[in-house]
Amino acid sequence: MGVLERVREPRHLNGLSAEELDALAAEIRDVIVTTVSRTSGHLGPNLGVVELTLAVHRVFRSPRDPILFDVGHQSYVHKLLTGRYDGFDSIRSKGGISGYPSQDESPHDWIENSHASAALSHADGMAKAFAVRGERDRTVVAVVGDGALTGGMAWEALNNIAGGPQTGPDRRPLVIVVNDNGRSYSPTVGGLATHLAGLRTDPRYEQALDLVKRTLNRTPLVGPTTYEALHGLKKGLKDLLAPQGMFEDLGLKYIGPVDGHDRSAIEHALAQAKGFGGPVIVHCLTQKGYGYEAAVQDQVDHMHSPAAFDPVTGEPTAAPKRTLTHAFSDALVDAGRRRQDVVAITAAMLGPTGMEPFADEFPDRCFDVGIAEQHAAASAAGMAMTGLHPVVAIYSTFLNRAFDQVLMDCALHRAGVTFVLDRAGITGPDGPSHHGMWDTSILQVVPGLRMAAPRDADQLSEQFDEALEVHDAPTVIRFPGKEPADAAVKSIERIGGCDILARPGPDAAAAGDVLLVAVGAMAAAGVDAAERLQAQGVGVTVVDPRWIKPLDAALVDLARTHRLVVSAEDASRTGGVGSVLAQLLRDCGVDVPVHTFGIPARFIEHGKRAEILAELGLTGQGLAREVSGLVAALDSESGSGSEQADKPEPSAEHQHQKTV
Repeated sequence: MGVLERVREPRHLNGLSAEELDALAAEIRDVIVTTVSRTSGHLGPNLGVVELTLAVHRVFRSPRDPILFDVGHQSYVHKLLTGRYDGFDSIRSKGGISGYPSQDESPHDWIENSHASAALSHADGMAKAFAVRGERDRTVVAVVGDGALTGGMAWEALNNIAGGPQTGPDRRPLVIVVNDNGRSYSPTVGGLATHLAGLRTDPRYEQALDLVKRTLNRTPLVGPTTYEALHGLKKGLKDLLAPQGMFEDLGLKYIGPVDGHDRSAIEHALAQAKGFGGPVIVHCLTQKGYGYEAAVQDQVDHMHSPAAFDPVTGEPTAAPKRTLTHAFSDALVDAGRRRQDVVAITAAMLGPTGMEPFADEFPDRCFDVGIAEQHAAASAAGMAMTGLHPVVAIYSTFLNRAFDQVLMDCALHRAGVTFVLDRAGITGPDGPSHHGMWDTSILQVVPGLRMAAPRDADQLSEQFDEALEVHDAPTVIRFPGKEPADAAVKSIERIGGCDILARPGPDAAAAGDVLLVAVGAMAAAGVDAAERLQAQGVGVTVVDPRWIKPLDAALVDLARTHRLVVSAEDASRTGGVGSVLAQLLRDCGVDVPVHTFGIPARFIEHGKRAEILAELGLTGQGLAREVSGLVAALDSESGSGSEQADKPEPSAEHQHQKTV
């Protein structure tokens, strides 16, 4: 039996020898590499925090001492140490373990922190609560890494943490572990990164680190002597290597730098921080991908989140496929070549959003602002005001954080900024925090904003160019980035700004039965549903509105000629395109039933995108089944004059609304 199999909860770590702990670290890396090679997931970040996580769990008493991970994708080691080894091979699979902390999985997971830079605010609140309740024997631990300190929210929290009592009986036990690996997805950017990187790269650091180790090794018992030695050494390093003393200038105690792969050194530093009793920062220097040579040698992102790969070689097991993200990347580069006013902005996701080729060709016109979506949006507004056309590419779910900036800094100022929302709709294995299901609802209320949902790569390129021609309002392009770029859905004609994708065949019972409005990624499912319904004698016209805000007036004219209007969208039903369409038809006096299909307003768990869409009924088969029932109910109602006595009850995921 390996050491890991004997560790069912963190307290089991305390009886292990140094040799057993080293063996455990190696086992953990083996398990993570082997598992992620099959399931995909966050590899590099977790390989870099093995010793650090072991030390945290040996010094603190989880779950009584809350351990918060920011960002949450560096929590795989934590999961293995808190009773989830047996099911770890199910990570990110439907019904399996989440790739992020999950309150439903374990009492050791206090927060489901998969959006960066928020854990320090949670930690501040918890520390204040424990103080109010008189529970002064509990310490809150926040492990902050992978660029999370580039987010402004983290600094708002640090400002408040530093503003509390630092000494005396009212101080709040709070340990902030800075997991400094110099990267988020790519190298961390900004003044903070420069400050920390100076310490990492200065040749005098190695000498200082050796001195830290020798000092700790001469101190067999954890006590004031060690802390004073560290503190004194740190003061010297501060003056020698980092004159600004960033953290201490905030009023926070600072211990470090500590070798983040030297478990003993980290334990000593954490014990000292815990003993202080107030807020302390422990600065650990780690290497992303540590212990797995393929990840260490990967200069792009240290195998941050690879697809399935060979665990021996680190090479992908399947040829990479061209996706919609690649299609956007090509369109952006092409626009950059044609137009000098096009500039690009990303929030620490240059590679994942497809901006890297643009950055390579136009380095002076591409800006990585770090994990700072609010700043990205407001900065883009400033650029637009001076004649540029900024393209801000981020994941759909992360735009939630910048809603105020989109509304007040971009829309109010009529700034021509194009937001490109990758990973829109159901994203799959990353789970509820990463599904891009909120954008169409929250952006509907923004005056003047225009939003498109391209159904395939050709439309993405075409609608992106259309967005770049809008200079007096923000525009949005949303798409599921990992979908294949070769799955084109051709139109048979264009009416107004809308594309007709299918019309009833000659054998349809009624040409004007159903108008199916298939939004963006739902186009293929809409066409499939139409073919299935035609086989049943139901006539269906499938239309792709292309631009979903504002909706084209052509939809109103099409709705007038059909008995039933159905919308399908890969986004929240609440306030989504279907809701807006129903309101538009009411306002125009079109008396036709409207039924909307989409994602219910609840948090959707992780799983493969296709699995989740099928569960929600957002497939050709699912839509055809529901629409068939709706048409049958209409026939029954018109035939009997009764109140749809025979109409089937809609499923939980497909509650319908009707305009009268």
